[in-house]
Amino acid sequence: MTAIKFFLKERILKGFEISGHTGYAHEGEDIVCAAVSSASQMAVNTITDVLHEEALVDCSDGYLKCVVLEPGKEVLDILEGLKIHLTQISDQYPGYVKIYYGGIQNA
Repeated sequence: MTAIKFFLKERILKGFEISGHTGYAHEGEDIVCAAVSSASQMAVNTITDVLHEEALVDCSDGYLKCVVLEPGKEVLDILEGLKIHLTQISDQYPGYVKIYYGGIQNA
Protein backbone atom coordinates (compact mmCIF):
# COMPACT_ATOMS: atom_id res chain seq x y z
CA MET A 1 0.00 0.00 0.00
CA THR A 2 1.18 3.51 -0.80
CA ALA A 3 0.46 6.10 1.89
CA ILE A 4 0.16 9.72 0.80
CA LYS A 5 0.09 12.44 3.43
CA PHE A 6 -0.66 16.04 2.54
CA PHE A 7 0.72 18.60 4.96
CA LEU A 8 -1.39 21.55 6.03
CA LYS A 9 -0.34 24.53 8.11
CA GLU A 10 -3.02 27.00 9.05
CA ARG A 11 -5.26 25.37 6.41
CA ILE A 12 -2.69 26.00 3.66
CA LEU A 13 -1.34 23.05 1.68
CA LYS A 14 2.43 23.08 2.23
CA GLY A 15 3.57 19.77 0.80
CA PHE A 16 3.26 16.02 0.79
CA GLU A 17 4.92 12.75 1.73
CA ILE A 18 4.53 9.51 -0.21
CA SER A 19 5.79 6.20 1.10
CA GLY A 20 5.56 2.55 0.16
CA HIS A 21 4.87 0.61 -2.98
CA THR A 22 1.28 -0.01 -4.04
CA GLY A 23 1.64 -3.75 -4.59
CA TYR A 24 -0.84 -3.61 -7.48
CA ALA A 25 1.51 -5.58 -9.74
CA HIS A 26 5.10 -6.79 -9.96
CA GLU A 27 7.88 -4.22 -10.03
CA GLY A 28 8.14 -2.71 -13.50
CA GLU A 29 4.52 -3.57 -14.29
CA ASP A 30 2.74 -1.62 -11.55
CA ILE A 31 0.69 1.07 -13.31
CA VAL A 32 -0.69 2.45 -10.05
CA CYS A 33 2.77 2.97 -8.55
CA ALA A 34 3.97 4.47 -11.85
CA ALA A 35 1.05 6.93 -11.93
CA VAL A 36 1.67 8.08 -8.35
CA SER A 37 5.42 8.36 -8.90
CA SER A 38 5.15 10.23 -12.18
CA ALA A 39 2.61 12.77 -10.91
CA SER A 40 4.51 13.46 -7.70
CA GLN A 41 7.89 13.79 -9.43
CA MET A 42 6.40 16.19 -11.97
CA ALA A 43 5.00 18.32 -9.14
CA VAL A 44 8.37 18.45 -7.37
CA ASN A 45 10.28 19.20 -10.58
CA THR A 46 7.87 21.97 -11.53
CA ILE A 47 8.09 23.54 -8.08
CA THR A 48 11.88 23.37 -7.79
CA ASP A 49 13.23 23.46 -11.37
CA VAL A 50 10.63 25.52 -13.24
CA LEU A 51 9.36 27.92 -10.58
CA HIS A 52 12.67 27.85 -8.63
CA GLU A 53 10.83 27.79 -5.30
CA GLU A 54 12.65 26.79 -2.14
CA ALA A 55 11.49 23.38 -0.95
CA LEU A 56 12.71 20.66 1.35
CA VAL A 57 12.83 17.52 -0.76
CA ASP A 58 13.78 14.01 0.35
CA CYS A 59 13.66 11.15 -2.13
CA SER A 60 14.66 7.50 -1.93
CA ASP A 61 13.26 4.18 -3.11
CA GLY A 62 9.57 4.13 -2.29
CA TYR A 63 9.68 7.52 -0.56
CA LEU A 64 9.23 11.15 -1.59
CA LYS A 65 8.70 14.16 0.63
CA CYS A 66 8.33 17.75 -0.49
CA VAL A 67 7.61 20.71 1.77
CA VAL A 68 7.48 24.24 0.38
CA LEU A 69 8.45 26.86 2.93
CA GLU A 70 6.61 29.85 1.46
CA PRO A 71 4.24 28.58 -1.24
CA GLY A 72 3.01 31.23 -3.67
CA LYS A 73 -0.17 30.93 -5.72
CA GLU A 74 1.48 28.90 -8.49
CA VAL A 75 2.87 26.38 -6.02
CA LEU A 76 -0.47 26.16 -4.21
CA ASP A 77 -2.14 25.43 -7.56
CA ILE A 78 0.38 22.68 -8.33
CA LEU A 79 -0.09 21.09 -4.90
CA GLU A 80 -3.89 21.31 -5.21
CA GLY A 81 -3.75 19.72 -8.67
CA LEU A 82 -1.55 16.93 -7.31
CA LYS A 83 -3.94 16.39 -4.42
CA ILE A 84 -6.91 16.10 -6.80
CA HIS A 85 -5.03 13.75 -9.13
CA LEU A 86 -3.77 11.45 -6.36
CA THR A 87 -7.18 11.44 -4.66
CA GLN A 88 -8.73 10.23 -7.92
CA ILE A 89 -6.13 7.45 -8.15
CA SER A 90 -6.89 6.52 -4.53
CA ASP A 91 -10.60 6.43 -5.33
CA GLN A 92 -9.96 4.12 -8.31
CA TYR A 93 -7.56 1.84 -6.41
CA PRO A 94 -8.64 2.06 -2.75
CA GLY A 95 -6.79 -1.07 -1.68
CA TYR A 96 -3.50 0.25 -2.98
CA VAL A 97 -3.36 4.01 -2.27
CA LYS A 98 -4.46 5.78 0.92
CA ILE A 99 -4.65 9.54 1.44
CA TYR A 100 -4.05 11.21 4.81
CA TYR A 101 -3.96 14.83 5.97
CA GLY A 102 -1.90 16.25 8.76
CA GLY A 103 -0.22 19.28 10.14
CA ILE A 104 3.40 20.14 9.72
CA GLN A 105 5.67 21.89 12.14
CA ASN A 106 8.55 24.25 11.47
CA ALA A 107 7.51 25.07 7.93
